[in-house]
Amino acid sequence: MNKLKLESIMRLHGDTGTTLSKYLGMARSTFSAKINETNGAEFSQNEIAKMKKKYNLSAIEIEEIFFN
Repeated sequence: MNKLKLESIMRLHGDTGTTLSKYLGMARSTFSAKINETNGAEFSQNEIAKMKKKYNLSAIEIEEIFFN
């Protein structure tokens, strides 16, 4: 996962980990574990789809952020 790219997109849209975690319906600590890939934690396909819609991400951006 490309944490820096996701954080850059979040900042561009005025979001923080707290605001995005609320949007995704998860605790801030869960979001933190997923963005930092703590103990293998990762975003679900549903969560990725929500971020894709929120930030109008292209398929290439999704690939670069979540699958690299």
